[in-house]
Order: sequence, then C-alpha cells, then structure tokens
Amino acid sequence: MKCPFCQHDDTQVLDTRVSELGDAIRRRRRCVKCEKRFITFERIELVMPAIVKKSGSRTEFDSIKLRSSLMLALRKRPVPAAAVDAAVHCIEEKIRTSGEREITSGHIGELVMYELKSLDKIAYIRFASVYKSFEDVAEFQAAIAEVAHERKADPKS
Repeated sequence: MKCPFCQHDDTQVLDTRVSELGDAIRRRRRCVKCEKRFITFERIELVMPAIVKKSGSRTEFDSIKLRSSLMLALRKRPVPAAAVDAAVHCIEEKIRTSGEREITSGHIGELVMYELKSLDKIAYIRFASVYKSFEDVAEFQAAIAEVAHERKADPKS
C-alpha cells in the first residue's frame, strides 16, 4: 500500500477493525518513511454482468434505468417506495448471483415482469404491453386473462 503523502511503498498496519455493518474492513496504517498515519477500507467489489441488447451491442448494467422502468410502469399506482426498492434489490441480486459475465436485456425484462406481477397487476400489464410489443387487443386480453387466472388460483391476492 502506497503512502498517500510521500508515495513510499512500505506501510504498517497499526489496527484492523470490521465496520459496523460488517461490509468493510478498516485499517489504520502508518508510513515507514514519513511516519504519517492514514486509514484504508477494504470492500467487496461485485461486478455486474454486461447487458447484451437485442441489437447485439453491449452496455453496463444501470440500476437507474432499471428503477426508471419500474417507476414508469408503476406511475400513478398505489405501490410504496419501499416495495419498489425491494423489487430493484431483488432483480439486482438475481443478476449479480447469476454467475454470468453477460446477460440479455430480454432476461432482465422477464425479471422485471415477474416483480411487477407481484407488485401491481396493472403495472405488469403496462410493462408487458411495451416489452412484448403487443400489436392488438387480443394480446392485451390474453395478458389480462393470465393475471385474472392467477388471481382466482391464489385467493390471497
């Protein structure tokens, strides 16, 4: 570890502690050359897979785009912000733990539809109509029938 003050390569670790949340290690260090002290943190860096679009182009995963897509489908729907946060977190976790280096945008769309179906049926229909490029009323009716059938099968909804 280089000293941030004199750029010397040799530093000593004086103290090591786990952060309060348990997600990082805090190390107090001292430079052997200039004797100045500084703190470093070690955190796990999980890399999200690259997103492969329908066109074949690749882009970085963007959680802001994911949240925007959910929020657009949920516009003017009575869904709490905490539920949206949980859905975004769940989708990100599924992507992160997939073990894949690349994931298709279509797969992300399926994950979004799955989460929306449990959050709000109207938002699910909205998103599905755009995602699946509904061309006529029959496709809307089929999606509505699917949601209605699930509601009858699960009396809790």
